[in-house]
Amino acid sequence: MSTGRVIIVGMDGSPRGDAALRWALEIGAHAGDTVRAILVRPRDELLPGTSFAFQPHGRVPEAGYSLDAHVRELGIETAAAVETRTIHGDPATELVTASADADLLVLGTHRGGAVADLVLGSVGRECVRYSRCPVVVITPEAANHLAPA
Repeated sequence: MSTGRVIIVGMDGSPRGDAALRWALEIGAHAGDTVRAILVRPRDELLPGTSFAFQPHGRVPEAGYSLDAHVRELGIETAAAVETRTIHGDPATELVTASADADLLVLGTHRGGAVADLVLGSVGRECVRYSRCPVVVITPEAANHLAPA
């Protein structure tokens, strides 16, 4: 069992999620740390009369998407241990829950603007507000800017 830090990365199969994982593995994590990439798939059922029925959170990867294969294909070199988990539920709730056992939560952000934020909601906003550990929210541009030379 690792005695290092645990870093959670919220993944959604998008370039923003990839940038968050790349930042966590190349900048945030060190030897002995564990980086846990988590994909949260919404439950199949929609609750009538709730905002969840018309306000999905983020991008949902297509059927057949494998988080394990996706992380391998990114080919990011790291000294940290990498774990992947795919779970079902509300993305913000599940990531906040995972943050209870973590030292850092890393998320990618979208550039949808205020209107998109109102219509789609924001997993990042909920995680920043309720996370039980520090949160890094990073854009792909910032992740590339901070990448090691």
